[in-house]
This record gives sequence, C-alpha cells and structure tokens, in this order.
Amino acid sequence: MYIAIVLLLMYNAAFTSNFISVDNFRTQFIQMVPVLIVALGMALVIGTQGIDLSGGAVMALAAAVIPLYIGYGLIPAAAMAIFAGCLIGVANGAMIAFIGVQPIVATLALMVAGRGIALVVANEQLKSVTNPTILSLGRNSIVGVPYSVLVAMILVVVVAVLVNRTTFGKQLVAVGGSRRAAELAGLPVKRILMTTYILAAALAAVAGIIATARLGASVPSTLGNLIELSAITAVVIGGTPLTGGKVKVVGTVAGALLLQLIAATLIKNNVPDAYSQITQAVIILIAVYIQRGKLAVR
Repeated sequence: MYIAIVLLLMYNAAFTSNFISVDNFRTQFIQMVPVLIVALGMALVIGTQGIDLSGGAVMALAAAVIPLYIGYGLIPAAAMAIFAGCLIGVANGAMIAFIGVQPIVATLALMVAGRGIALVVANEQLKSVTNPTILSLGRNSIVGVPYSVLVAMILVVVVAVLVNRTTFGKQLVAVGGSRRAAELAGLPVKRILMTTYILAAALAAVAGIIATARLGASVPSTLGNLIELSAITAVVIGGTPLTGGKVKVVGTVAGALLLQLIAATLIKNNVPDAYSQITQAVIILIAVYIQRGKLAVR
C-alpha cells in the first residue's frame, strides 16, 4: 500500500500538471475526511469480526437533524446529530449482540431504514445551512490546516489510543480473535459489541456533520451514498483483516489516502468516476486475497 502511494505520487509528479502542490494536497485531504472518519469506525467493527453497512445512512440522518437544531448553535446541533446517529448504532449493536443477527444483515437493514428515516426527518427536501459557524467547520482553516482535517487528525489519535492503550481496545481485539474464547475468559462480549457499533455510528455522524458543513446544505437523499464501500476498502487494504482480531489505525489512514489519490488521479486524467468504484472493488479483492495467503502461511 505504501509503495502504491509513492508510485502514484511519482506518476502524478511526472504526468499530471499541478498535482504536486500545496493547494491540491489540501483539497485531497479535505475530500478524504468523511471516508477516513467512517473508516475509523469501520476498523473498530471489522476488528470484532463484524461489518457495518449503515455508515452512509447515519451520515444522512445526521445531515437531516442538523437544520432542526442549528438555530441553537453548532454544538447543540452537532450533539443532536451525533445522538441520532448513535441510536442507529444502538439498534445495530442490539440486534447483533443480544438477538444474534448477522452483522451484515443487521446493518443492511439499518442502511435502508436509516436513510428512509433521514428522508422523513428532512421531509424529503434539500435544506440550506447558512449558519456561519458550521460553514466555517467545512471551509475555514487554522495555520493552513482545514478545520475538518484537524478534526479527523484528532479522531485518528483518539481511536489509536482507544485501540492500543485502553482495556476496551484490548477486549475488542480479543472478541474479534475468538468470541467464544472471550466469553469463556469472562469478557463482557455483548457490551463490547454494543459499544463498538455505537462508536462506529458516532464517527459516521461526525462525518455527516463535516460533509454537511462543506456542502452548505443538508442532502440526506445522496449524502454518504456508497461511502461504506470506500470505508471497507480503506480498512482492508490498511491491514485490518476481515477475520477480525486486529485493528490497524495508521494503515486505515494510509488506505483512505490511497483511495483518494487513485480517485484524484483518474479524475485529473479525465477518466470517468465509475472507474474509480471499479478500481476500489478490484483493490478489495486483491487485499483480501493477500490476507488469505498470509493466514494460510501462518
């Protein structure tokens, strides 16, 4: 993956005009923020040997909630948007941990229902967001670093500390390694799964807030559409195995960066966006095949 990033940068330096520039990299970092934040939550879920297909729906719901509370200010509106997203996480976690529904089935149901709820909340209408505070979150910067990128950097550090330096992180990895063994060891497996899906939903809601701030509008019908594909791809090529038991936070960041560079390279060379999605699918297959080979060797 890291070699691929270097090769892409070398290619663009040679053949794509104005690609290697501060302004372009700033744009690329801003565009990768929503995928990166959703991927951080996805990494936690995949670490438990699960999957979450509802990230885009959570983003849409967060976007639909913001206009309802933006009159109270950014913090109350953001808090309510995250709370709404967490409710989907609670539903996902409850079905998976307590009822025993397969993660792909449970989150697929919320992927559909969540976006439907978002459309109901928004009355199926696009709503402009004109609050200057929230718009600054998506458009302004500090010392040249966009606020959205700064938020993403903070979340990367928080998730890395959570995974590598806390008891919860160790328990999460243990559950992904072997749920049965974790239960026999006395770990609160159901509580860990519930918390993990809530955290993933909260992160997706933050991504929805940032995307809304950047657009200057709440568009629940399309916001976050198929972002789950990009998030899963970033996590898998970043080294987190679909079999669980491991979470690679730095790898997830690099995976999100690689996807953004691929998309930017194709766009700047006038290749249709559809080929970007095809490329992501191929990357997933290659990454899973490589991981399967590594597991076979072990």
